[in-house]
Parts: sequence; C-alpha cells; structure tokens
Amino acid sequence: MYAERVLSGMRPTGALHLGHYHGVLANWVKLQQDYPCLFFVADWHALTTQYDDPRNIHQNSMDMVVDWLAAGVDPAQATIFIQSQVPEHAELHLLLSMMTPLGWLERVPTYKDQQEKLASKDLSTYGFLGYPLLMSADILIYRADKVPVGEDQIPHVEFTRELARRFNYLYGREPGFADKVEAALAQLNSKHRRSYKELRTRFQQEGDKTAVDKGKALLAEASLSLEDRERLLGYLEGTGKTILVEPGYLLTQAAKMPGLDGQKMSKSYGNTIALREAADSVAKKIKAMPTDPARVRRNDPGDPEKCPVWQLHQIYSGSSCRDWVQQGCKSAGIGCLECKQPVIDGILEEQAPMQERARHYQENPALIRKILADGADQARELACATLRDVRSAMGLDYR
Repeated sequence: MYAERVLSGMRPTGALHLGHYHGVLANWVKLQQDYPCLFFVADWHALTTQYDDPRNIHQNSMDMVVDWLAAGVDPAQATIFIQSQVPEHAELHLLLSMMTPLGWLERVPTYKDQQEKLASKDLSTYGFLGYPLLMSADILIYRADKVPVGEDQIPHVEFTRELARRFNYLYGREPGFADKVEAALAQLNSKHRRSYKELRTRFQQEGDKTAVDKGKALLAEASLSLEDRERLLGYLEGTGKTILVEPGYLLTQAAKMPGLDGQKMSKSYGNTIALREAADSVAKKIKAMPTDPARVRRNDPGDPEKCPVWQLHQIYSGSSCRDWVQQGCKSAGIGCLECKQPVIDGILEEQAPMQERARHYQENPALIRKILADGADQARELACATLRDVRSAMGLDYR
C-alpha cells in the first residue's frame, strides 16, 4: 500500500501572471495543507518545443520558482525541485519507452493539437513525440496517486494509468502466471474464449476501453473461481503485481481569470497582469482597459455584461460593490474610471503579500538555491526507491 501523494509541474515560461495564480497556484497552496506534495519545474519539457533556443530556460525557471514562493507555496510543506536535477525521471522514461507502443503516443490528443498550434516549428522530433511518456515518468517515478489537472489533461493521466497497467502486467506477474491464465481460459466455452481474446487484443493494441467493459461482463457470467476471474481480468487489462502505481486525478476548475481584453488571461494574447507587477503598471493597464462600446461619453448609460472590467469585478469585488457598479453603469451615475478603481484596489491587495514574500527571496538568492537543492534530494530519495523496484522487476539489478 502506497501513501497518498500529489505531483504537479509547470514548464518554465518565466514570470507568471494572475491567471496562473487563480488557475494553478492557489490550488497548490490548498493541496499542500492536505497532502504530501511535490511541485517541479519541468525544464526538460521546455526543451521539447524550445530545443533550438534554450538560453532562457534557466532564468525562466528561477523566476517561476520565486513566483511559486510568492504565491504561498511553502517549502516547509511541499517538495519543490527542478526536473533535470532528478535524473531518475530520464531513466524511467527510457525504460518505459522500451515497452510503450508507438500508436499509444500518436493517439495522445495534444500531440496533433500542439503540432497545429506550433506549425512554424519543426516538431517532428523523438522528444516531442515522447513528451507524454516523459510526463508519465514524472508521475510514476513518485508513485503519485493524485495529479491535479483540468479536463483537457485527463487523457494524459489515463495514458499514464495504461502505461502503469502494462508495466505491471509485463514485469509484475505471479510465478506461473501464463500457465494459470491458459488454465482459466480453458474453462470458458469456445465462443467466450474467442470473444475474450478478441476483446483483449482490441484493448491492448488499439486502446479500445469499451472492450474492457465487455470483457468484464463476459467474465462475470462465466463459471470461474474468484482467483481465476481476477486473473483473467488482470490479463485482459494488462495488470500484475503493483510496481508502478496507477495515478488518479484531482479535477480542477478551469481558470476563470479574464485578461485585460475579456479573453482568458494568456501571454499569447498580451492581456496579462504579472503576479508581481508594479502597482503603477497595474493601475495603468486597468485604466486603459476597454469598456462597453455604448459608453462613448461620460453620461451615456452602459451594460456591465458587455464590459471586460465587469469580469474582474466578479473576482475582486464584493456584492455591495458589484451592486454599485450595476446601478452606476446602467444609469451613467459613475464613470468608467470610477468603476475601475475597486478592481485596481483588489488586485493590489491580492498582490501585496506576494510582493512581500518575493522580496525576501529576491534579497536571498542563495535561499532559493538551497530550497531547490533540498527539494531535489527529497525527490531523489523517493525516485530511487521506485527505480530500485523497477530495475529489479526488469532484471536489471546487478548488485
């Protein structure tokens, strides 16, 4: 039985913005209070698309870690480290690549999506094709059973679960497993035996998950002992002794942080406010935000629902302030600059403790290096324990 453990990572893109805070970091701060957490900088993942220009990865990594700490991620509660400082990730990735069907990688939804989004880059590389496998190694090396993800990332967790299942089947089988499976199959009538084998092939080679449900239903009707039924279920799904833990996911709500133009806050849209942006810059950006096009003049009434600023009021203003905005905007009783001031105040209030925490680390860069070094040591201890079992299961333990 393995302990509960949360794992999550981010590619180093440099200083983070408020969308990152509301979409990821605030959740990390909560999770660290309830579970053992490992949070890592995915610098090797950055190379899958930035292999031709890696110059900024180091600085981006350090800037991002400062933002994590500023947001409240606590090294006393969570393990914080850089992926490339734990080389066991790479070894497990290599070992898993030996047993991962090529078709499984090509089926990952984000593989083609990313190729289309980054059409200007040559992504016909082994590293890019294999990045979902590296993601799986990141999770499996820590036997993490909880991975916080959005809905669009669930396929990555499912892919990791299938990999763990396949590994456990190939390398975690009981002595004489194959003979026991054949003996159990012999108890099925010829029609059911043929159907079972077809369903297993559909799942193992094509990833057809409906085949598993049909196989379970078939076995439930068969006259088998409990041991033989579980053995055939394991053979159907590709499971054996648990060496690598199948992770579950913690579904997180989609980020609701709007950008300065009303779209989702994103660097690619140029509509962000940095996590630690200077107060005068925050005020300038908010004051320049577009508002309801109907409010051409100060005395023109408007509709908050048509104004991007209203979306920010949903996050930063209380109910009485929102009522004031609704009434004042629709009656032209307040101007747009008046409406924007509570948002400015709310953002600055949210950022104040972040600025203070960040200042502490910026003035003590050696402290950041120590946090990352200690985190890598803690992570390696867990990773080495997993790799010892993996090597032993694969016959690679030469001691």
